Amino acid sequence: MSVFSKLKQFKDLRDQGKKLQGALAGESVTSHSNGVAMTMDGNLQLTGVAIDDEMLNPTKKEKLQNAIKDAHSDATKKMQKIMASKMQEMGGFPGMK
Repeated sequence: MSVFSKLKQFKDLRDQGKKLQGALAGESVTSHSNGVAMTMDGNLQLTGVAIDDEMLNPTKKEKLQNAIKDAHSDATKKMQKIMASKMQEMGGFPGMK
C-alpha cells in the first residue's frame, strides 16, 4: 500500500469520525440510581446531576457515593450503545470489520 493510499484512508477515517461526532452531538441519555439522576451527552460529558434531598443525609454518604458511580456507569453504557448503533448506521469504520 502506497503512502498516498494510506493518507487517503486516514483522511476518510477522520471524515467519518467527524460525521459520527456530529451525529452524536444531539444525543443524550439519563440514568437513575437510588435517588441520583445523571444526564450525559454524546461526547460522554455529564450535562446534569440531580440528587434527592433524602440522599444528602450524612448517614447515607456511602449509599450516595455508590449511587453516583452506578448512575455514571449506566449512563456511559447507554451512550456507548448509541455510539455503536450510529457507527453501524454509518457503515462502520474502514479496517474495523
